[in-house]
Amino acid sequence: MANRLAQGVRIVAAAAVAAAALGFAAGAQAQQRPKVTLGLPGIPPVFVTVQAYTAQQQKLFEKYGVDVVLRPFDSGAAAARAVVSGDVEISLSPSPLIVNMISNANVDLVTIYGNEKPDWLLSSLDPAKTKCEQMKGQPIGVDSLGGARSIALQQMLFQCGLKAEDTQQVALGTNVHAAMSGGQLALGVLHVDDVPIIERASGKKLTTIIDINDVYKVNHYMAITTTRKRVAEQRDALVRVLAALIEAERFISDPKNIDAVAKIAAPTGRSEAEAKWAIPEYVKMGFWPKGAGLDKANIEAIIAQQKAVGGIRPNATPVTYERYADTSLFEDARKLVK
Repeated sequence: MANRLAQGVRIVAAAAVAAAALGFAAGAQAQQRPKVTLGLPGIPPVFVTVQAYTAQQQKLFEKYGVDVVLRPFDSGAAAARAVVSGDVEISLSPSPLIVNMISNANVDLVTIYGNEKPDWLLSSLDPAKTKCEQMKGQPIGVDSLGGARSIALQQMLFQCGLKAEDTQQVALGTNVHAAMSGGQLALGVLHVDDVPIIERASGKKLTTIIDINDVYKVNHYMAITTTRKRVAEQRDALVRVLAALIEAERFISDPKNIDAVAKIAAPTGRSEAEAKWAIPEYVKMGFWPKGAGLDKANIEAIIAQQKAVGGIRPNATPVTYERYADTSLFEDARKLVK
């Protein structure tokens, strides 16, 4: 009896030691994972960020051995400035903005992944204001002066000889749709997923004055941005972040996951029903890239656009594609994803 009791004590003690060792190993592994903060555009974040939230909720960052904190900013421009200041390691920021920052001030930024398909619309709830030329002097909702919507407005108005400065830009962050839904504003730069929400809430039909993709057939929207110094110092961690985003895109694109992704989209402020409407629309347009999302033709088109509309100053040297993009991290990340 005594022997059996002693044996039982030894077994329990051994199990406890093993459990403690496993717990210590798991804790040590978590401590060893590099930490990266990703700055996201908008409070609440815009719908393109669903890819990052999917990687987080599906524990894909953990799977690839990196701890990622998702931190929303008022705009993608603010997130990019946080990268420059060292407040965050990477950001999801408007491609034209990064082109301008590098071209005008030689800021030490580089993009490593991108979203090529913008979904910007200049829309109106006022049936008497449906033409580009009528926008002069009108209040138009944007995110912030110089933000993504403001830059898109500048690009879209170029076709009728106007500039964003010719309008009254109303800075509303990601709440342009809320202002239009509530009747405070008739004109705004919107995302595709804003349209059904505004129409349902206002009881009015929106008119699309300009679709940016009708103006620019080859374009670019957002890019994961960091500094060249950080690429050199934290390359492995950044590659692991991209691996998680690659797998997240595959998860989103699989129709059987639509219910799960609709729930994951909650931080964007969209209801599950709204998200379920938007997800197939965005997948169909290739919103989240299957490749690096940094095709040379798209980036060079953005550079040319920004030079034409004045985003790149006349005395500045436009950034080259090779200076703007580094796709080698994506290629390394793709090798990690089976």
